[in-house]
Amino acid sequence: MILLIKRLLFIVVVVGIWQLVYSSGVFPDVAFPSPSQVVEALYTGFADGEFVHALLASFKHLIIGLTLAILIGTLLGVLLGKSKQANDIAGMYLVSLQSIPSIVWVPLAILIFGFNELSVIFVVILGGTFVMALNVRTAIHSVPPTFIRAARTMGAHGMNLFFKVEVPASLPYFVSGLRLAWAFSWRALMAGELLSNGPGLGYSLRYAMDYALMETVIGIIIIIGVIGSVVDQLVFSKIEKHVMKRWGLTK
Repeated sequence: MILLIKRLLFIVVVVGIWQLVYSSGVFPDVAFPSPSQVVEALYTGFADGEFVHALLASFKHLIIGLTLAILIGTLLGVLLGKSKQANDIAGMYLVSLQSIPSIVWVPLAILIFGFNELSVIFVVILGGTFVMALNVRTAIHSVPPTFIRAARTMGAHGMNLFFKVEVPASLPYFVSGLRLAWAFSWRALMAGELLSNGPGLGYSLRYAMDYALMETVIGIIIIIGVIGSVVDQLVFSKIEKHVMKRWGLTK
């Protein structure tokens, strides 16, 4: 409760500073709207269904892209984690690919798929795949060798050893990979939608920017940040903490 009060007070202070800057007239109204104008834009956007439609479209892109990113990233991570030769050859390139900003993939996606939803999903997949693969590879490499040796002495080999020993032992790192894949995919989604012609929060943001609707721009930025924080804190963070506690990695 005390932490919640502190967080609410922090928001009040930020909004207060925001209002003071607006009232000072340092920036023109068209470029720096007041908090009340942003709240009004948010209310209007949800009341007329525009933001609801954009959110549904964005989550559709995200669910499809993130699911495929987790699947592809997990398979790629397992391959690099289990095969020394594959890791020696392609491991360094995985890090290079992961370091590329998601927006860089947008022109390639548009050239391949055009200005449509497939381009957005493609960017989301690339945004989450490589970070997921890196975490899965790290997860497999982090399994204590004593676990492997102990399991082998008891007759575990091949797939039986992998699923009964390596997978459970590497689960905390896998969950961390899910959390990062979500974060990277969410950011990639916004980058993809920003330059697309399809529905979504990113497209709505670009539309508002083109018509200098700064109160709507800031409102959409707030929506994006709130969703990212809420999903991380209420879903992935709780799952990660539960797994870490269950595996004795935290109190």
